[in-house]
Amino acid sequence: MTQQKITLSGEELVELATAALEDVKAQDIQVIDVKDKHSLTDYMVIATGTSNRQINAMLDKVRENVKSRGAQPLGEEGKGESDWVLLDLGDVIVHMMTAAARQFYDLERLWMGAAQSRAASGAHHTPGNE
Repeated sequence: MTQQKITLSGEELVELATAALEDVKAQDIQVIDVKDKHSLTDYMVIATGTSNRQINAMLDKVRENVKSRGAQPLGEEGKGESDWVLLDLGDVIVHMMTAAARQFYDLERLWMGAAQSRAASGAHHTPGNE
């Protein structure tokens, strides 16, 4: 039996990732539209976890949500004790990191000028005001 590969739009992947991150209480979830700035992906989702354990739970939940819709992640980096975990969904790259790593790497500033939006959840903080 052959398994059919499901292709989800970037917007659908963003919705799945954001919902999964909100489910596990990720903080300061941001979506950055990089279509006009980057040829490898359309969106970046950035979220903060309070510990490495939570970051791994965030990764597991996003992966589970995407797979439940029939899509297959392309890869992941940093799982385990890392302060920054990345999940490549093709049109969407999800960055999950500790507050310290997020402040240090400052991806939002790097992609400044790209359209940004915050997830609907109220569990947000302003970077630098932890």
